Amino acid sequence: MHDTAISLVELGAIFFGLGVLGRFAWRIGISPIPLYLLGGLAFGQGGVIPLDGIHEFTELASEIGVVLLLLLLGLEYSAAELVTGLKRSWVSGLIDIVLNAAPGVAIAFLLGWGPVAALAMGGVTVVSSSGIIAKVLSDLGRLGNRETPTILAVLVFEDLTMAVYLPILTAVLAGATLLGGLTTVGIALVSVTVVLVVALRYGRFVSAIVDSPDPEVFLLRVLGVAMLVAGLASELQVSAAVGAFLLGIAISGSTAENATRMLTPLRDLFAALFFVVFGLNTNPAEIPPVLPAAIGLAVVSAITKIVTGWFAARRAGVRPLGRARAGAALVARGEFSIVVAGLALASGAVPEQMASLATTYVLLMAIIGPVGARLVEPVVGWLRTLRHRTPKTV
Repeated sequence: MHDTAISLVELGAIFFGLGVLGRFAWRIGISPIPLYLLGGLAFGQGGVIPLDGIHEFTELASEIGVVLLLLLLGLEYSAAELVTGLKRSWVSGLIDIVLNAAPGVAIAFLLGWGPVAALAMGGVTVVSSSGIIAKVLSDLGRLGNRETPTILAVLVFEDLTMAVYLPILTAVLAGATLLGGLTTVGIALVSVTVVLVVALRYGRFVSAIVDSPDPEVFLLRVLGVAMLVAGLASELQVSAAVGAFLLGIAISGSTAENATRMLTPLRDLFAALFFVVFGLNTNPAEIPPVLPAAIGLAVVSAITKIVTGWFAARRAGVRPLGRARAGAALVARGEFSIVVAGLALASGAVPEQMASLATTYVLLMAIIGPVGARLVEPVVGWLRTLRHRTPKTV
């Protein structure tokens, strides 16, 4: 077969395989992200059957996946919701950032990877997976629970923090000078401020630019603007992901709802390729050496997320069971952790073992999170029963 035929066969096999894996994941009640990563590991470098004919396409597709992931994440929130959430949750948000960045920073230094890798690993461990959490809350019927607004407020604070963190990380990875780094951070802060102001006061105009009664025109406009903004943001060293996220915030109302409905299938398709590409670029032989570190990191960062959720829900006046549910819901890591690790690895400024550690860590957390969210209520009930049955000492 000639090159085009081989590429089409490999792409077809990947798409069909992802469909099978996704179906299996939802049937057993877990996120498909771990299975997508495992699929990438199986067919990448050092895998069972390496796929070499689709590298250029999958690399570009994975970049589009990042843009769509962050665009739709931004579409979930209006600027007013972000500002309100920030005011209400900044204390819990700061505790979340400190507690959950610390394990990643610590493991990087313990492994001797240096401060640049520590900055990147802090980002890998700090952010909960909004996609996994939203799916779990919906599946378990907890969207109307009292602790859910607290969970969302913490996620909003993380998203805003990442809008500042990603430009800083990009500048550090590029080896920017102090002046260059400060310039990049300044551009990021100005961009976030400008977008929030525009979204609060002139969001209807931004929405009007992309809106259209014709679905085809609407889709082309939204995708076109998203790619333009992401490209310009990347050129300004702010990160394409941040640009897409800020655009999502600026689009509001029925336009945001229509964009979410139309772009969700595309996001799922390209995001799946993004996770596969990350797996393709990771050698499975490098995972066993980092497995103990990944397990330790998973245990510690699961505990820190539970503490974060408990504290945040307690501040909101939620009862103990709701606090436990909030903590368990925040445990899952996923898309953003891989985005951060991918940026770091693409720069060549961190050790290649970071890909193995990040992949293994996300595999563990993407499974532990949904399972923990399902088991938290029976576990709390069992502990209460055990406490009541324990005889009191005289």
